[in-house]
Amino acid sequence: MTTALTDAAIAVLLGTVLGSGLWSILAALPHWSAPQLMRRIAPYVRDVTDPAGTSLPGPSLIDPAAGLTALLRATWRTLRRRLVPLLGGTDALTARLRRAGWDVGAERFRERQLAIALGAAALGALVTVGLALTGRFSIPALLLPVAFGTAGFIGTDMWLTQAVRRRRQRIEDELPTVLEFLALCLAAGESLHDAVKRTASVGVGALASELRAVTLETGTGSNLATALATAGERIDVPGVSRAFDHLLSALERGAPLAAVLRDQASDAREDRKQAMLDQAGRNEVTMLFPLVFLILPLSVLLAVFPGIHLLRLG
Repeated sequence: MTTALTDAAIAVLLGTVLGSGLWSILAALPHWSAPQLMRRIAPYVRDVTDPAGTSLPGPSLIDPAAGLTALLRATWRTLRRRLVPLLGGTDALTARLRRAGWDVGAERFRERQLAIALGAAALGALVTVGLALTGRFSIPALLLPVAFGTAGFIGTDMWLTQAVRRRRQRIEDELPTVLEFLALCLAAGESLHDAVKRTASVGVGALASELRAVTLETGTGSNLATALATAGERIDVPGVSRAFDHLLSALERGAPLAAVLRDQASDAREDRKQAMLDQAGRNEVTMLFPLVFLILPLSVLLAVFPGIHLLRLG
């Protein structure tokens, strides 16, 4: 059984290499690799015959390279059209992409996720063939392509989750500074809109980019209160949402905005300090694992082994 599988794997590998080599040789031949006569003269007569270029013929399928490219593109379009809609979750995925700050749509992300999963599955298939060639093939090795593809699919989603978490942490770190700068601008006599615009123009970071989006929305006719509320929902950070809600409430009731922003900055700084203390406590517990399971047993072994060796010699 193992010998038959090894022979089959060798046959598949050698056939793939032979086919790729013959395809490359044929593609390099002048008769096949040269473009068609119509494609060569089309740029010189297109202005009088076909200005839009709609009747220009595509690459000839006789050309091996062009035929292989067209076949791969058609296969990928078919897989994308059939599998991407099955993944679903477009609205939730779009919200997560916005929280991560990625300028990519949900469908485009699903396409990348599918491509990574297929690439991982192909890598698993290569590993399976390698095991068969080395004579270490077993029945569970047939599950490697599925396992690799699943890991690539789930890993891409985990990558997005980590990006959301990192950006949320950056926004929480930047929030007290941004609020204090807004309070300083308001205390200097600027309006809320001018303060937000100045902060967005001089600030750097994730929260400053969100304020730039708010400034862009107000510049295109949107209300400042609506833009801030939309930004709070898009960011989905409790501290930012709470600060924007208090700011909008103070704006509606006529309360002093500078004092409100200073209080919000102080609260955000205290929340961040408490979060850092909690994170330090969790890291302290995490550091106990290598100490207990690695360093301490090694220390005991180094202390006890010489005594045991001496007892054996005695």
